[in-house]
Amino acid sequence: MILLYIDPGTGSMLFTILIGMVSAGLYALRALIIKAKFLFLGGRQEKQSEDRLPFVIFTDSKRYWNTFGPICREFEKRGEKIWYYTASPDDPALKETFEHVTCEFIGEGNLAFARMNMVKADIVLSSTPSLDVYQWKRSRDTSYYVHILHACNDPVTYRMYGLDYYDAVLLSGAYQIDQLRWREHSRQMPEKELVIAGLPYMDELQKRLLAAPPLEKAHPVTVLLAPSWGANSILSRYGGTILDALLATGYHIIVRPHPQSYTSDKQMLDELMRAYPAGESLEWNSDNDNFDVLRRSDIMISDFSGVIFDYTLIFDKPILYADTSFDRSALDCWDMEEELWTFQVLPKIGRQLTKETLPDLKQLIDTCLTDPSFQKARDEARDETWQGRGEGTTRTVDYLIAKRQSLLEKSL
Repeated sequence: MILLYIDPGTGSMLFTILIGMVSAGLYALRALIIKAKFLFLGGRQEKQSEDRLPFVIFTDSKRYWNTFGPICREFEKRGEKIWYYTASPDDPALKETFEHVTCEFIGEGNLAFARMNMVKADIVLSSTPSLDVYQWKRSRDTSYYVHILHACNDPVTYRMYGLDYYDAVLLSGAYQIDQLRWREHSRQMPEKELVIAGLPYMDELQKRLLAAPPLEKAHPVTVLLAPSWGANSILSRYGGTILDALLATGYHIIVRPHPQSYTSDKQMLDELMRAYPAGESLEWNSDNDNFDVLRRSDIMISDFSGVIFDYTLIFDKPILYADTSFDRSALDCWDMEEELWTFQVLPKIGRQLTKETLPDLKQLIDTCLTDPSFQKARDEARDETWQGRGEGTTRTVDYLIAKRQSLLEKSL
């Protein structure tokens, strides 16, 4: 018996082709049905199908509920109907009780994309990049696609063509408009509608912080090590060396590995946790919610994880960022001559940690905790990348409702 092997890449490509063939067949069948109805009605056009949805949110992961939750609640408050489609079977949205918001699990991976490829809607809102690039295709029965950022950083750091085929992008800073216009013009792509709407999840996190009870005034200096995952993360590159340097400071250390590390970096992580067991000076944190450790710590050490900006702009605390490589070869910024906003601002809001400066870690931490220039830099960064503070949700919903009304008027 001959065993056939198909590598994952080829399998994914074949699945994409299959989805395309099935979609084309379904559309052809639908066209025949519509034509038959048209002839049956004596050439009279039917009104817009009642099963066409006004608004759809699509998310490929439950971790973006912090972005979409406030938006769904605002739709609910206004009595406006919206459908929330998720590819996570344990998405927190599925436990919510709404009257006007319909939350539905539509399958994982390619099954979710296959469902979205056929969706009938006026507007689809999503934070998932690569629309019309890989498995997720624009539906012929959807009028308008809107992308919303889930972090306050450079929108050209998605993989290539990440935002090219959206109709609009909701942003949080003027520099993001400049970056996307540069990318459009360099590819001779039509200009998208770019709107500074703010960041709903950051607004909600700030509200949560303001409502939280005060911490105990007397507590030891607490350092949070919050790496990303993979070969270039802090723990992968520095290993036990950075933990030795942190423990030598005499400060309380919290290590919070990225959730993906427990899968992708399991062996490395298991070895470190055995070699450095939790104790009075060291704790390993794996809480589902990072709010507590962000609030309890006085300074964060990370690499280029997006949590850096959540920490420094919302909790208003200093950071150390590790010297890790950043490969832009597969990203939309691969040929960008100007330095990314992230790398322009990092040296202003914190200090870089390298192998050479690791022995001076305590001095670096103390400098970041006491130097007043970092406070000024945080204020400036906040103004640049988090515009519309406190209004992200209302601005987003206002835009979506007005855009749909405009689309309906144009179709008359």
